[in-house]
Amino acid sequence: MIVPPFKVAFALVIGLLLSLGTATAEENDVESREAASELTSILKSYESYQADFIQIVVNENGSRVQEIQGELKAKRPGLFYWETRDPMPQFIVSNGESVEVYDPDLEQVTVHTLDDQIQTTPALLLSGEVNNLNETYKVSQRRIGDNTREFTLAPRSPDSLFTSLRLSFFDGELQEMRMEDSLSQLSILSFDDIRLNEAVDASAFTLEYPDSVDIIRDGV
Repeated sequence: MIVPPFKVAFALVIGLLLSLGTATAEENDVESREAASELTSILKSYESYQADFIQIVVNENGSRVQEIQGELKAKRPGLFYWETRDPMPQFIVSNGESVEVYDPDLEQVTVHTLDDQIQTTPALLLSGEVNNLNETYKVSQRRIGDNTREFTLAPRSPDSLFTSLRLSFFDGELQEMRMEDSLSQLSILSFDDIRLNEAVDASAFTLEYPDSVDIIRDGV
């Protein structure tokens, strides 16, 4: 999945640094609030989001170490379905209160409560609460031409699952997520066949698995 860190550098003339540092921090926080507000507006317009995806994982040396294909469905409030196909099949489903992770190869289902850390998992931005993005992340944005916008989210908490998350939108549709962890490992999710705000039946957010699987409950 993902991890975190952060580092800052200091230099000469302490008095000047302190005054400039405070002004810059305040200015940056205004920019973060504005960017977070715009990102919130886009994400809240997503009543549902469905897409196929390719997930590519690149290590710190720039070498591709993994490629996975799958499908996701998200529906507000709190409904989420994630499926990865061979060679590593896995199913993740949220009903807004808990998350079930089914690993067919392990014949195991793990059930998690939907706590604060799980709710900040990047993909759950598509189905979870997004009103307080600026409290959870420092947000920046940039425009590329008339149609493309990028938002970069840096977690404020040292316990976050990732250090940086970049969301790329084209004409208002989420096209890509890029997540980086503390080991400089990059996970790139590219979306295709995007269906935005189409009806999704609630049955799409339930898991079916054999009675023989082991069920592990983590904090439920």
